[in-house]
Amino acid sequence: MSNEQKVTNDIKVLNKDLEVLKQHFPNCFDKDGNFQIEKFKQNLGEKEINFSNESYGIDWLGKSYARLLASDPATTLLKEDETHNKKKENINSENLLIKGDNLEVLKHLANAYYEKIKMIYIDPPYNTGSDGFVYQDDRKFTVKELQNLIGVDAEKAKRILDFTNQKSNSHSAWLTFMYPRLYIAKQLLKDDGVIFISIDDNEVAQLRQLMDEVFGEENFISLISVLCNPKGRSQDKFFATNHEYALVYSNKVLPKGYFSIAKDVEQINNEYKEEDEIGKFRLLELRNTHREFGKHNRKNMHYPLYVDPSEGSVSLYNTNGNIEVLPNWEDGFEGCWTWDKKNADGNLYLLVGKKTNENWKIYRKSYANSAEKMLKTILIDKLFYTEKGQKEFNTLFKTKEKIFNSPKSVDLIMAFLKTITTDQDIILDFFAGSGTTGDAVIQLNAEDVGNRKYILVQIPEDIDSKKNKTAYDFVKNELKAESTIFEITNERLIRASKRTKEAINAKIAEKEKEIIELEGKLNIEDKDEKIKQLKAEIKALQGQDFGFKIFETAPIWEDYDFEADELDSQTKLFDESKLTEDDIKALLTTWKTYDGIVLAKDLETIDLEGYTAYYGNGKLFLMNKGFTTDNLKTLLEKIDSDKKFNPTSIITFGYHFDSKNLRELSENLKSYSNKKNIDIDFVTRY
Repeated sequence: MSNEQKVTNDIKVLNKDLEVLKQHFPNCFDKDGNFQIEKFKQNLGEKEINFSNESYGIDWLGKSYARLLASDPATTLLKEDETHNKKKENINSENLLIKGDNLEVLKHLANAYYEKIKMIYIDPPYNTGSDGFVYQDDRKFTVKELQNLIGVDAEKAKRILDFTNQKSNSHSAWLTFMYPRLYIAKQLLKDDGVIFISIDDNEVAQLRQLMDEVFGEENFISLISVLCNPKGRSQDKFFATNHEYALVYSNKVLPKGYFSIAKDVEQINNEYKEEDEIGKFRLLELRNTHREFGKHNRKNMHYPLYVDPSEGSVSLYNTNGNIEVLPNWEDGFEGCWTWDKKNADGNLYLLVGKKTNENWKIYRKSYANSAEKMLKTILIDKLFYTEKGQKEFNTLFKTKEKIFNSPKSVDLIMAFLKTITTDQDIILDFFAGSGTTGDAVIQLNAEDVGNRKYILVQIPEDIDSKKNKTAYDFVKNELKAESTIFEITNERLIRASKRTKEAINAKIAEKEKEIIELEGKLNIEDKDEKIKQLKAEIKALQGQDFGFKIFETAPIWEDYDFEADELDSQTKLFDESKLTEDDIKALLTTWKTYDGIVLAKDLETIDLEGYTAYYGNGKLFLMNKGFTTDNLKTLLEKIDSDKKFNPTSIITFGYHFDSKNLRELSENLKSYSNKKNIDIDFVTRY
């Protein structure tokens, strides 16, 4: 296979990238939708872009297979846990906990949450050899099939199938496991979204190169070192390892200071010693303290300022008695200011002149209001220790035993959350583990009265009764559930929500008490305004989301093709009569997300004169049997008369409609001129 053919095949596999190419380079596709690499090169060549024959990147056995997995359709359905989701605390929640293989779940989320996630945090398997990671893949391809799908020779196809079928934990196996998950995850991030990945020395080098390939080298933000075990691991061979990493990448190039966070009260009190009518401030020298900048390369920032010696006020103009000050150093080096003349002119009220050692200097006031700081690339605070995470978990579960081993510190995840997330943002963790990320979102929302939402994904991995008997017995006996990691994740979210809700209720009670005390006092300045503010704070606290909805993946039925849109010899093999009501609900949930409707949003039930349909985001789903001409008439009348009912797509489950019904529906929708002039797309799926 030529390099150009390989590029073409790779582009076909990465379907989201293909959509971007079609949008921006439609002339590079033929009438059948095939990408024409030579036209693409020519188009870029016209813009003077050089194609290099040499490149730096990562390659491994299984890379082409990993690309296939990234675009291969889901092999499961999504099923709702109705019993849990209909509980009072969960029914309107927008938080999600999803049980299933995270690659399958990510594929289900791909359309509904495309470019909706602000932050992803994951703590994937480190592939240490002792963490239990092995590559497992239930897809079954023959050597010939894999050759045709990914364009490799028979020998390489066989080697790939060997390690995918033999539970390998090689670097290649780990990269094949991670690539499709990261590739889809990138599609979910908002334009200014960011991903944080915890990792250790075993795979950090491979992960860095993989992230460069998936996210782009220009979107690397930082490799943060986290002191997680101050004592170090005594079982290590040469040095006692006491740190891990957090690798950070953005979805696009972000501006300087994007990750800065607010300074805490203690920092402000220590650093901002002075105060005026505006607030607390500190004085920072206006002269640039870096000698690499000066008059020689910043001429527009070398100009005189004038100080009134009696007041310390600063002006751009010399008047009688004022003292000229230049940004020069004591040894004669001609420096520069950090502001140009225009900026100084607009902010003279912030400038102060002070005499130090017989020399006058210019300072600017830096106020504590909205003061920010950057996180360091080495995090050594004891709040981030793994031991702290273990104590938090054990306190929540009221145990001294290790039900879950070495969970991350909530404070570490909260520190990451504070750098980029705000009210209403969605945070995703598709290696949820003990549920630390969900706990961190709950606590941070309580701290700043935010309304962030979390989506956690955890595979129902069995707990080994021999290796971790404590955890196995706890889930089995106390939770009365199947002994899997998922049940621990679920229970932590319940307990974390309950604990934080109790703390919030205590805050609300305090504020209600303040209101009563204020109402009983006379002659209090701004009394009504203070009461109004307290009531607003109470309302915000009461609006916190302490619930979560549960969904899980379920196998697609035998002989069923999720993407079929017409009856053929294969789809005719499927026996729809065996489907239960729960099966149809699972299919509806799956289609809902496939059609871009978020999982947290319930579909509206529409009664069409005895026939139940489901509606949301302009999509109307006709899933059930028994649709008649009368139902069709009611549907058309509703489109005309109901202002809130504006379907742009009507989607039918073809197995539950005979050909006459489908033809009647299709023809009437095409010929009917509805009063709203809605262009309705009619879709049949099998």
